[in-house]
Amino acid sequence: MAIAVIKLVSTKAKDVDTVAKQIKEVVTSINVKCRGPVPLPTHIISQTTRKTPAADGSHTYEKWQMRFHKRLITIDGSEQALRQIMRIPVPDTVQIEISLS
Repeated sequence: MAIAVIKLVSTKAKDVDTVAKQIKEVVTSINVKCRGPVPLPTHIISQTTRKTPAADGSHTYEKWQMRFHKRLITIDGSEQALRQIMRIPVPDTVQIEISLS
């Protein structure tokens, strides 16, 4: 039997959690074993920039951050479950990666 690993990545934690919840509901309704969603460490990209590009003025800085929230769901392979998962509406902010082994 194949095992499917679904990795969800988004900059919005709420979107990732809603998609993970929908996947969990679909899988439990079909009675397939499921582990997750496991929250992976949030990847943070930070950038510090100067407010004024010219040499005059005070030395003030702005800090910008982008956070990537990740969830991991493992499903015991079921073709029916994967087809149902493919029908779930996914927001544009969420990226899904499905790997079969």
